[in-house]
Amino acid sequence: MSSGGRLALALSVVVLLAFTAPCSAATLQAGFYKGKCGLVDVESVVATVVAAQFARDRSIVAALLRMQFHDCFVNGCDASILLDGSSSEKTAGPNLSVRGYDLIDAVKAAVEAICPGVVSCADIIVMATRDAVALAKGGRYGVQTGRLDGKVSLARNVNLPGPSITVSQAASAFAQKGLTISDMVLLLGGHTVGIAHCSLFQDRLYDFNGLGKPDPTMDPKLVAALRPRCPQSATLDNTVDLDQNPTSALVVDSSYYKQVLARRGVLQIDQELASDRRSKSLVATLANATDFSARFGRAMVKLGALQSRLPGEIRRSCRALNKRR
Repeated sequence: MSSGGRLALALSVVVLLAFTAPCSAATLQAGFYKGKCGLVDVESVVATVVAAQFARDRSIVAALLRMQFHDCFVNGCDASILLDGSSSEKTAGPNLSVRGYDLIDAVKAAVEAICPGVVSCADIIVMATRDAVALAKGGRYGVQTGRLDGKVSLARNVNLPGPSITVSQAASAFAQKGLTISDMVLLLGGHTVGIAHCSLFQDRLYDFNGLGKPDPTMDPKLVAALRPRCPQSATLDNTVDLDQNPTSALVVDSSYYKQVLARRGVLQIDQELASDRRSKSLVATLANATDFSARFGRAMVKLGALQSRLPGEIRRSCRALNKRR
């Protein structure tokens, strides 16, 4: 879903994971906070803070999409990615480029000021991401809330599907979370506003599979366009838009699918979606779909429903566990 911002990176072993409704959390439901903070509309408070940030930096959309994916794909959607610590999820390689933490802190401060100890950081991630997608013209989908914040955050638990794996490998990783290949294709549509560091695809530009040539599945014009930004001798790891259509790189739409159909997918996994038998028909459908926003929203809700069996709490600070009293 990619600056370093956005969905992508490595595989490792998952520990302590089980994605079903937690025995210690309320059942997720739409409008969970209605009436829990008096007359205050919690979701409106979240939306106001997100809108202010979006006005300053439209790339926050991709950052939040990536944050939600990286959070939910490990211990479920429990805000474990937000916890500070020398060996927390934040320190795992795939998460070093995740950003947006300051925005989550700002939202948490706003809701705590009017309704302390009620709104979880896990719900804030999901609500803020939804609001950012809507601002980026991706349509507004209803989210379920009622999550608890997790108490376990370990770098060794981070196992995210990387940008160079096959569609089959990616589908297997998603299936382990109860997500279908259709869910996977839709969630990867978040790359429509994403970016990627050159190091993640540089082999496709110069030495694909050790053959000394570019990836033959990449449009030669795209290879030529990306090489100046990603030279072989570069000392800086630059970034490029995953949606190479400049008019839609910050818009949540179906342009991403049009790009991969035109052999202009930047990441290997993106491009392979257009050729693999399990995904290519859906890619072709989504490229011209008029209901992409609705379908993407449903996939995000399904992603947001991943939860852990582990006990949780409502954190007072999203960056730290509550201190025992």
